[in-house]
Amino acid sequence: MEVNVLNIKGEDTGRKIALNEAIFGITPNDHAIYLAVKQYMANRRQGTHKSKERSEISGSTRKLGRQKGGGGARRGDINSPVLVGGARVFGPKPRDYSFKLNKKVKALARMSALSYKAQANDIVVVEDFTFEAPKTKEFVNVINNLKVNGKKLLMVLPEADKNVYLSARNLERTNLAIASALNTYSVLDAETLVITERALKAIEETLMTNK
Repeated sequence: MEVNVLNIKGEDTGRKIALNEAIFGITPNDHAIYLAVKQYMANRRQGTHKSKERSEISGSTRKLGRQKGGGGARRGDINSPVLVGGARVFGPKPRDYSFKLNKKVKALARMSALSYKAQANDIVVVEDFTFEAPKTKEFVNVINNLKVNGKKLLMVLPEADKNVYLSARNLERTNLAIASALNTYSVLDAETLVITERALKAIEETLMTNK
């Protein structure tokens, strides 16, 4: 599959670039995508949730009433879970939600997500560019020229570019990613991918290595 290479003015450079069929043209594996997204979401969880158990509640340990004959359910001290303000039974405790996923499965998931975008023609390839200084207005002009304004956008760069990052960070529905750190969730979450030429090569090198 070939796509036209545009410049930041939105003009066709007259060049085409081929998308690697082994990455952008595979039959997507939905289960691999599910596992990769599940891992990504799990890794984002802090896991710091905590509720107090009976031994951790501040209160007297005196037994409130007799064991039998009170006409109601048995209960012990004021920290009993059956009373308002008492402890919680089997409440949440701090834990780590992360889990391991094989590199090949994660690579398959990314290739599947990229293949979905390629099938839907939601990939735009642009010439490599940078800004001399952070200018949000310049980045907005690039988006408008590429005719991807109004869409949830993920721009993939070959490496970190401070000026481009600072130009885009205040824009809603616009995210930046480095090719080597591209993940399945970000690809699927975006409506359109804008990939620079060097970033495209970096994606291919990364995924073909882990394939």
